[in-house]
Amino acid sequence: MFLFDRRKTEMVTADRALPGRAEPLPTAETHFLSGLPLKAPVPEGMEEAMFGMGCFWGVERKFWAVPGVWLTMVGYAGGFTPNPTYKETCTQLTGHNEVVRVIYDPKVVSYGELLKLFWENHDPTQGMRQGNDVGSTYRSGIYTFTEAQETVARASKAAYQQALTAAGRGQITTEILPAPVFYYAEDYHQQYLAKNPDGYCGIGGTGVSCPIGVGVTAA
Repeated sequence: MFLFDRRKTEMVTADRALPGRAEPLPTAETHFLSGLPLKAPVPEGMEEAMFGMGCFWGVERKFWAVPGVWLTMVGYAGGFTPNPTYKETCTQLTGHNEVVRVIYDPKVVSYGELLKLFWENHDPTQGMRQGNDVGSTYRSGIYTFTEAQETVARASKAAYQQALTAAGRGQITTEILPAPVFYYAEDYHQQYLAKNPDGYCGIGGTGVSCPIGVGVTAA
């Protein structure tokens, strides 16, 4: 049984959020593994996706290993505080989620396949936490860049809810929202587990799978 500080599991309101700052925080110039510019524009023919699945260190490692994923980066999104620091997000007073932004080639990996990785590598029924990591910064979230992504995301949520219900699991708490502003996390967070192979990784999963073809395929 987990014992929570209720303040960590309640979403801060805009009027109570930390003020933040006007200037972006410095971050890494390049991806630690590929050497690609971390702030490179999305190349023609590629698409972007954004997910929150708990601690972003382990989440990013899951996505950078997928064939067809061109670039990954971690940051903060979905809150109120402009350009927050990691320490500020840890207070749960910014409203942000720890997220991974993914740039991928849809000719190699579909959005539906990215969603399959999303659903099956964390527990989307836990609300404002993921395992022992407690707080609104660890909530489950899908942040969509197009109407097509939203349609596929909602269909996948319904399909996985059916699978979870059949397995005797709870209700999905994942938020599905239009992609908010993405604030890059600090340098040391980018590709953290490539720099620190023995570092903490809180990524687990439900153990529940679902065929991609059941309402979750994407063009």
